[in-house]
Amino acid sequence: MTPIVSFVGYSNSGKTTFLIKVIKELKKRGYRVGVIKHDGHDFEIDHVGTDTWKHRQAGADVVCIASAQQIAVVQTTAKSPVLDDIIPFINNVDLILTEGFKQEQKPQIEVNRQGTECLGKKDNTIALVAEAMIYEGIPHFRLEDAEGVANLLENMINGEGRR
Repeated sequence: MTPIVSFVGYSNSGKTTFLIKVIKELKKRGYRVGVIKHDGHDFEIDHVGTDTWKHRQAGADVVCIASAQQIAVVQTTAKSPVLDDIIPFINNVDLILTEGFKQEQKPQIEVNRQGTECLGKKDNTIALVAEAMIYEGIPHFRLEDAEGVANLLENMINGEGRR
């Protein structure tokens, strides 16, 4: 089973900035990485006037566009999906990272830039990325230490320390 880890924290805590550093480090090591981003608002991937936009406007519930380099699927949902609804769409990767999904029970790494509120340590918090150690009993990494977090994730990919 592909390991899944969520990077969580409140808005402006540094999640995206740190996650990009970790992805680059894992790619440098040769890993295939999938990412699922939670958006608290609605988003529009299509642009007005494109063929796929017209298909959706006509009432299609699922629209897929494919080229030689990439595939995109837009699916209308009746309710907000949970990670287990989305994960089957991610294939052929060594690790799935998510940004957000802090209410889910998957392993989580909290990112906390100085001056932002902490989420609070939970049973599924596996590490903290922050300037100061806030929680006892879990690994702590500084905001510059993408390598250290990549090491932790690499251990999970290799079956060590998996929850």
